[in-house]
Amino acid sequence: MRKDGRSFDEIRPVKMTPGFTKFAEGSCLIEMGDTVVLCNASVEERVPPHVLSGGWITAEYSMLPRANRERSKRDISKLKLNGRSAEIQRLIGRALRSSVDLQALGSRTITIDCDVLQGDGGTRTASVTGGFVALALACRKLVQEGLLQKMPMTHYVAGISAGIVDNTLLLDLCYEEDCRAMVDLNCVMTDAGEIIELQGTGEARPFTLEEQQTLVALCQKGNFALHKLQRELIGELV
Repeated sequence: MRKDGRSFDEIRPVKMTPGFTKFAEGSCLIEMGDTVVLCNASVEERVPPHVLSGGWITAEYSMLPRANRERSKRDISKLKLNGRSAEIQRLIGRALRSSVDLQALGSRTITIDCDVLQGDGGTRTASVTGGFVALALACRKLVQEGLLQKMPMTHYVAGISAGIVDNTLLLDLCYEEDCRAMVDLNCVMTDAGEIIELQGTGEARPFTLEEQQTLVALCQKGNFALHKLQRELIGELV
């Protein structure tokens, strides 16, 4: 039994609140246990210079100074984005782009801002899961306004973590588990069980192929639960 009473293959309590902010074209506040992330989707009628046709999906990620147990400095105080934030926002952008037919999106950019209000493990995967809901709501608004003929989204996307703590394989690590993990793995999947991105690291020891496959199977179970919650919120992608 884990500190919070969960079984090894159980995710934390999840709550997603769509339309949390007033002005963004799409928004979602996602709470996974004590991790809380605000995701806002903003639509611009332009694309970056490198996009020669179709649209673009990108993301930005940051943590508020007191999202963690001690205050962290804002990126702006260092005049550059820190390496961790840069890595995470690239992950979020890649994951969410995979869910959209960029040609069908047209010549526009949707930026997903993921701001961690409170961090207790799994902030990057929560950002993917909540960011998908915000993105879907923004796309649906474009359809409702007649700017798109149909939803450009092709499948659901969610992310979750798993790891090995004290030689026990666990799903959805909280901070207390994550900081002691021998192996840490993040998995982003579609609702068909296809893997979009897999990030696995042997923190304290290497891990076997069999352990990796078991961790991925745990993540599949968790991601399918998150896809179910997403579908209940936003319905089918039509």
